[in-house]
Amino acid sequence: MTAGTETAPGVAGGGHALRRRASFLALMGALIGSAWVVLWLWSASPYGRYLDHGRWTDIGALASLCRAIPGGEFVVPMFLYAAAWVLMTAAMMLPTTLPILEMFRRITVERADATRLIVLVVLGYLAAWLGFGVVAHLADAALHAAGERTSWLLSDSWVVGAVVLAGAGAFQFSALKYRCLEKCRTPLGFIVERWRGRAPGREALRLGFDHGLFCVGCCWALMLLMFVVGTGSLGWMLALSAVMAAEKNLPGGRRLSAPLGIALFATSAAVVLTNARIGV
Repeated sequence: MTAGTETAPGVAGGGHALRRRASFLALMGALIGSAWVVLWLWSASPYGRYLDHGRWTDIGALASLCRAIPGGEFVVPMFLYAAAWVLMTAAMMLPTTLPILEMFRRITVERADATRLIVLVVLGYLAAWLGFGVVAHLADAALHAAGERTSWLLSDSWVVGAVVLAGAGAFQFSALKYRCLEKCRTPLGFIVERWRGRAPGREALRLGFDHGLFCVGCCWALMLLMFVVGTGSLGWMLALSAVMAAEKNLPGGRRLSAPLGIALFATSAAVVLTNARIGV
C-alpha cells in the first residue's frame, strides 16, 4: 500500500470536517445576520416605535390591543417587548457564544441528533436572556410609573442615565464580573462540567441555559445601557456587541474590562457636568 493511499482517508475525513464546520458557521451567520436585518427593517419602519419600551400604548394597532385585553396595557407590552428582546439578544449575544457552540458541535458531531442538540443549546441560552429581559422590562416599567408621580424625575431624567452608566462602570471591576467572564472564556471546561450524554436533550438545554446565566452575569450591566441609549439604536447595539464579543473571546479580552469601566465612569461624569451647567 502506498503512502498516498494511507493518507487519503485522513484527508477525506479532514475535508468532511471542514465542510461541516463551514456549514455550521454559515447557518449561524445566517441566523445572526437575519436577526440584524429584521431589527434594521423594524427600526426603519413605521412600527419602529415598538422597539422603544416606553411607547407601546401610544397609537396604532398594538395600542388598541392593549386597551382591548384586560390588563393589556401591562401584559401585552411585557410579552411583545420580551419577543423584541430575544431578537435583540440573538443579534447581539449569539456572536459571542460561537466558540462554545462550535466546541459543542465538535463533541457531538457524530451523533444522529447533533443538530437538535445544538438547537437546544441555543434555545436554553436565549431563555436565560429572555428571563433577564422580562425582569429588566418590569423594572423599567416601575421606573416609568414612578417618574409619572415624581416631578423631579421627569424634569431630571438624565440622573437615571448617569446612575446606570456609573453602575455599569463599577460592575466592570467587580469579582462577579470576572468570575462569570472566566466561565464564558473557557468553553471546553464549561461543556465538560455539564455534558455527559446520558440525557442529551435535557443536558443540552441546561448547558445553554447555564451558559446564558453566566453570560447574563457577565454582561447584564452593559446590556442595561440599551435602556439609556434606546433599545432601537442599531449603532449602539453593534458597538456593545463588539465590546462584549471582544471581552469574552479575544486572547486579551479580560484586560478590556477595566478600561471600559473607566470610560463608563467618565461618560457618567460628563452627563452630570453637562446637565449641571444647563441647570445653572
